[in-house]
Amino acid sequence: MAPVTEHHEFKDMTRLASARETLLDDVVPVDSIDSVPVSRADGRVLAEAVTPSRAVPHYERAAMDGFAVVAESTFGASERSPAALEMVEADAGSEDASEAGQVPRVDRRTARRVHTGSELPEGANAVVMVEDTEVFGDEVEVRASVTDGENVAPAGEDVPADAELFGDGHRLRPSDLGLLRSVGRTTVDVYDPPTVEVVPTGDELVDGDPGPGEIVETNALTVSRYVERWGGQATYRDVVPDDASALRAAVERGLTADVVVTTGGSSVGERDLIADVVADRGEIRHHGLAIKPGHPVAVGVVEDTPILMLPGYPVSCIVTAIALLRPALKHAGHLPTPPHPATAATLDRKVPSEPGVRSFVRVALEPDGDASGTEDAPVHRAVPIRSGGAGVLSSVTDADGWVTIPESVEGLAAGERVEVEHWEYQP
Repeated sequence: MAPVTEHHEFKDMTRLASARETLLDDVVPVDSIDSVPVSRADGRVLAEAVTPSRAVPHYERAAMDGFAVVAESTFGASERSPAALEMVEADAGSEDASEAGQVPRVDRRTARRVHTGSELPEGANAVVMVEDTEVFGDEVEVRASVTDGENVAPAGEDVPADAELFGDGHRLRPSDLGLLRSVGRTTVDVYDPPTVEVVPTGDELVDGDPGPGEIVETNALTVSRYVERWGGQATYRDVVPDDASALRAAVERGLTADVVVTTGGSSVGERDLIADVVADRGEIRHHGLAIKPGHPVAVGVVEDTPILMLPGYPVSCIVTAIALLRPALKHAGHLPTPPHPATAATLDRKVPSEPGVRSFVRVALEPDGDASGTEDAPVHRAVPIRSGGAGVLSSVTDADGWVTIPESVEGLAAGERVEVEHWEYQP
């Protein structure tokens, strides 16, 4: 096969929404399912609705320290006119007496000491708080009345036996695992995570200390960690040089993954070969997007495997990964793509943008001491860090988020109300 040498200039820039739609059409949701122990299910996506194996609690229990009673035996009780009840206890020395059937039944003449969380004794239907009682030998004086069910947690108060805990497509969190274990679930069926082959490219990239003309590889590392956050499973490959044969081999090796992502070499320069390699083996859907930063991105497919070719500049790489790879992985992993949480702010100074291009402006949030906290005067100012500098990675780490300028808008004026999207938010 002849080496790929053809190069071209960007012609019509594709809008971000169109490129995203194309990529989502090419990404196939993963349908393989695994049964995993609850203890190892954090972050996994349920492949079925989950119901409890038992109610929580599975018995009526005392909600207070005090005495279990029949509520009617306390009616009219007060400080001046306490109700006197005989104390009954479990057999001495048996902490499991209630399970062994050794606890005397409570009736209208008796009371039994209970602690928060204790099983309510048979016959009792309420608990008198300990501070409303006083013990004299084998007798307890009740100095406040209680009603049926007072200070009692009924069976199923936390989780009813017929509840649906989580639906298909729910991504499990640590608190969910605790709830699953409490209802008796030991395993859950979950979708396998979408797999992503992440391939850094470029003759100039190194892993160790850089020499003159060399750059430490960061893009593929960053993208790999984003993949894990977004529910995927990343394979972070070694750097591939700007060589058509090596790039072709790297793409072919990754075709067993659900998505292949390359970083670098996606523009139209002499050393930007990846789009031509993909076109030679498959099809380029889009090359060049109407976004800034990040326009030298390409979307393609080889043997039904989507190939996302991200730019080499770090800021461009991050912007395009969040804009394109995040929704693709959510779709592949049976997850929704929620909007990023945002903070209302007042733009600190004018920001230019190009008509027809969607711009992402990195900003820092600072408190606005003169703001009233109303919709028109948010309590934060959005301070642009820089509108250019797609290679300045620190401009991302120094930012609190970005402000999106739509294609239909030609810049934003100082003082405008904006929404600062927090791109580092995990879901």
